[in-house]
Amino acid sequence: MDRKYLVAFLFSCAPIALAQNVSILPRVAAATAPKPSDPVLRVDSCLVLVPVHVTNEIGQPITGLTIDDFQLTEDGVEQNLSAFAAEDAPVSVGLLLDASGSMRNKMGKVSQAAAAFFQTANAQDEFFLVEFGGRTKLEVPFTTNWDDVYQRIVRTRPLGQTPLFDAVHLALKVMKTARHPRKALVILSDGGDNWSAHNLRQIRRALMESDVQVFAMGIFDKDVEHNHAREERLGPMLLEDLTGPTGGRNYPVERLDDLPAIGEQISRELRHEYVLGYYSTNIATDGKYRRVRVKVTPATKEDAARVYFRPGYYAPAE
Repeated sequence: MDRKYLVAFLFSCAPIALAQNVSILPRVAAATAPKPSDPVLRVDSCLVLVPVHVTNEIGQPITGLTIDDFQLTEDGVEQNLSAFAAEDAPVSVGLLLDASGSMRNKMGKVSQAAAAFFQTANAQDEFFLVEFGGRTKLEVPFTTNWDDVYQRIVRTRPLGQTPLFDAVHLALKVMKTARHPRKALVILSDGGDNWSAHNLRQIRRALMESDVQVFAMGIFDKDVEHNHAREERLGPMLLEDLTGPTGGRNYPVERLDDLPAIGEQISRELRHEYVLGYYSTNIATDGKYRRVRVKVTPATKEDAARVYFRPGYYAPAE
């Protein structure tokens, strides 16, 4: 995958003022205007923007923080924050629906979770739906009418195997046509993969080199270790592997009745996000992976907060 599209990190050397309705455009020649179809994010410079979620101990977003409340390091070196934003900006979201046979008795609650997720959507948000169950298919392309996606979820009839990795691969391809800089995938699945042409290593690498955060509602049976195949027993760990490196989160679901509330929580988390910007002190264009760490300061706030962010990115390469 082209490293010009780095996960949740944006690059630009032009001065940027972040405020409401942030718009970040690529650097182009003075005589050349960007076309609507041109990619919005380019790695041709040195400003790094890091989306950050901050919640309290029970998972509710903490709002009202300022740039002075954050501390950021890259490879252990503290960076000076030079840009900051905190607003409910439009989001491009891909829903990945597990339509395999193991989901048959869960679709009613999955539909309710989707409805709760959409209830907090902005009018400018856009959505698409990928289903995976024996085969992987883009069922609903990008649309601002979330009801199109919801109605397709309601009509889904689960059948077949679980090609989760192939579904993520397809979703990342679709996400390249997204209109908004903020992008996320939301996986609704009981975990596991037993039918993909791609493997975990390939998909993790693709996610780390994309500009997409991944969230998951992991619908797990508490008796799974006795009643299911090995790939489903490993489902919780797999979803953690897919979500954690992107700055997203996996929400394990042990009670189906909890699904709607978790759908709403993920939706609100997507829309209560801080963006921290800095000019990296490491100016090398070596294509190497750089580790990022974000803290909320002072310590009294950090003790009461949970901070979620992508733990690193690949530097641009010459």
